[in-house]
Amino acid sequence: MTAKNKKLLYGLKKRTLIWITAFLFFYIFSYLINPFSYKELINKPWLYIFEDVLWALLFSIMLSEVSIFIDNYLDKKISWHTRSMKRLMTQSLLQIVGSIIFVIILHLIFSQSRESLGKIDYREEITFLGQWLASNIGISLIISAINTGDYLLENWKKTALEATQHQLKASEHKRAAMAAELQTLKLQIDPHFIFNNLSVLSELILEDQQLGYEYAESLAKVYRYLLINSKQDSITLEEELQFLNSYIYLITKRVGAGVKFDISINKEYSKLFLPPLALQFLVENALKHNKTSKTNPLQIKIYTTDDQYLVVYNSLLPLINKAYSAGFGIQNILHRFEFLGDKQPVIQQTEKEFMAKIPLYESQ
Repeated sequence: MTAKNKKLLYGLKKRTLIWITAFLFFYIFSYLINPFSYKELINKPWLYIFEDVLWALLFSIMLSEVSIFIDNYLDKKISWHTRSMKRLMTQSLLQIVGSIIFVIILHLIFSQSRESLGKIDYREEITFLGQWLASNIGISLIISAINTGDYLLENWKKTALEATQHQLKASEHKRAAMAAELQTLKLQIDPHFIFNNLSVLSELILEDQQLGYEYAESLAKVYRYLLINSKQDSITLEEELQFLNSYIYLITKRVGAGVKFDISINKEYSKLFLPPLALQFLVENALKHNKTSKTNPLQIKIYTTDDQYLVVYNSLLPLINKAYSAGFGIQNILHRFEFLGDKQPVIQQTEKEFMAKIPLYESQ
């Protein structure tokens, strides 16, 4: 079944329901206005009762269509969303006026066709018309309420569906933006790493060419590892520690006894994941912003906690002249954790120490 046919079928079912509702309320209001009217109807011949039911059904259908026409017309002119009070007052007024006009027209057309109307006096006729008018106004308002409720419900569903689709699109756009941003962040690793280590290499070559050569060889091995793994979103702690050990070798060649490392890792966490080069960044950050001397070496501790965090701690020995920073480093690493999960790093700093707690994840 096509969408158009489904819409037509739904409209027919909706109209049929409204007709039946109007028909039922027609007799309900008739009973409420005159509780003994049903006794008079029962005593009439079956043909008369059948005719009465048909007329009641016809009037109910006509009244329903008038009410639906008014509501549909107002849907195009006055919005429920922007002018709800005006819409309510206008709709109620038009339903009442429409019911009055409807009753008057039908009365003028059919008054001469019913023998029963010719036998009642003027006062009884006015009473009958008043009762009929009150019933029709009540039915019109009920039909209008049903039609309006259906309209508002459909619009609410449509709005909810559009909001859901908008959220899905926004989520897709956010994921795309996050993926693009992650790629940008990962591309920052290479120049950042090269800048710092080539600066060290140039200094070592001036001091000791052999040491500079060995450093260059080690740097090449480390950089090869970096090229392979830096493009990944995450890496195991075991692989990151292997890389860190190679990087520590470069550091010891550079500063000697000016820094001391204390590494204590729970082997059960070796297969957990974290962003590649996270440890290298944190260690490099400690070296960049602190003094390294044999008499007062920089303390760097790396260990795991029971709640699956990796802690990188270093004592604070601030430099007199702050080192150049390209604006990456810690913020880069912290930002990359946003792409891996809900757990986020915790940074704590006092006058004497700096500590970064980075979460470890069980899957990529």
